Amino acid sequence: MATVLSVSGSPSASSRTNRLLRHLDGRLTAQGHEVIPLDVRTIPAEALLGADFRHPAIIEATELFARADGVVVGTPVYKASYSGVLKALLDLLPQYALTGKTVLPLATGGSTAHVLAIDYALRPVLSSMGAAHIVQGWFTLDKDITVREDGSLTVAPAATEALTQVVDQFSTALGRRPLLAAAG
Repeated sequence: MATVLSVSGSPSASSRTNRLLRHLDGRLTAQGHEVIPLDVRTIPAEALLGADFRHPAIIEATELFARADGVVVGTPVYKASYSGVLKALLDLLPQYALTGKTVLPLATGGSTAHVLAIDYALRPVLSSMGAAHIVQGWFTLDKDITVREDGSLTVAPAATEALTQVVDQFSTALGRRPLLAAAG
């Protein structure tokens, strides 16, 4: 159906945010989408922090954004905002890197005090980058995400229900894109 870039803005390989995204990637794949994972933490720090637009990893990330029909952006919430590593990447992308794309913002955090970080911190940046449609996002509490010893993930039932709904809405929005383009 569509190509989805699934961007983890977590600086940690073992983070709940990263594992949750990869779990949700499975649902999108099962719905027929091609999902390409991008863990921002794997981009060399010198490229991100040195704003090296010509670094091969930055060029590759820019190409992945250009190729995608939709983008899932997941981040842990730090200090009521999205992660610094995610900001560093977004700052290096072209101004309108999300033009024509459907975007699903997701966040994780330890307290409901940060639940509005998606709307007040992340959504304005995604919008300024030209996103055609930013679907309803979701904030998941860390306590609702359990990583078992075998690496598998369990998400609390209420959070699972909400995440399923927002992922399915994103998938539906992606499915509509080609029809709208064909009609125009």
